Amino acid sequence: MSWMPTEDPITGDRKSCDALELVIVPRVRDLGGFNVRRALPHGRRQMVGPFIFFDHFGPVQFIAGHGMDVRPHPHIGLATVSYLFDGRIMHRDSEGNVQEISPGAMNLMTAGRGISHSERTPETDRDGTHTMLGLQSWIALPVAQEEIAPSFQHYGAADLPTIRDKGVKARIIAGSAFGTTAPVSMASEWFYVEVSLGAGMSVPLDADHEERAIYVVGGEIDIAGDLFEGPRLLIFKPGDRITVRATKPTTMMFLGGAALEGPRYIWWNFVSSSKERIEQAKEDWKQGRFGHVPDESEFIPLPE
Repeated sequence: MSWMPTEDPITGDRKSCDALELVIVPRVRDLGGFNVRRALPHGRRQMVGPFIFFDHFGPVQFIAGHGMDVRPHPHIGLATVSYLFDGRIMHRDSEGNVQEISPGAMNLMTAGRGISHSERTPETDRDGTHTMLGLQSWIALPVAQEEIAPSFQHYGAADLPTIRDKGVKARIIAGSAFGTTAPVSMASEWFYVEVSLGAGMSVPLDADHEERAIYVVGGEIDIAGDLFEGPRLLIFKPGDRITVRATKPTTMMFLGGAALEGPRYIWWNFVSSSKERIEQAKEDWKQGRFGHVPDESEFIPLPE
């Protein structure tokens, strides 16, 4: 997916306990055919750990013959995580990777020095009405890793560690949480967990991570007596143990990790610690120097 700056909405939520630093109301953007809610980057917070971009798309219903069609576009200096709750996406990239993304699976595309990819609804899903709900995040890479070789990792839902208890389910998508670790290789320290709670159930947010947040996808949670409905991104200060209780069936994401060395420049689909590197990436895309996505003839032009 793509990014360009827009105004951030003003939240009406008050802060909860002292550990709650910021509440972000995602802003809505039209990506052509469906809306997304964008929580990061935000005017008051660029990143949580290395998470520099956070999009929530759907739920959207497509009629027969239609679907998601994100044409080939480039990335540098980041890794993308595509995670679905409903629907399917066909990923194709310039490294030759072709992967159908399904609910609960972890899909990590590391752009490094440069990659291009497309994201489309599979042809088999276009025969009838179908729905889609999911998240896409960008993980900014450490300075020393910004120019690594591009790569792609896929782990099916059954390959990821999942914790189940009465009214509680947690799938560890990346990093470590709840005493277990996902098999995903990462360029820096970060974590990403899908947590589903039944009404009245509680879970802790680990205090060990330097930066951490909760994105409420749907439902409602109680933290220290204050209620937060989805969609909301709640960013917490380090150090304090947080208890999260669901007042109704709730789906949320726990996320964060170690802070990077400093802020990043972000322009369109490019992330870098260097303005000059982004200018180079602009020219490379304009001149067709990125790799070509097999079986694709379209592409998204450089924004003017």
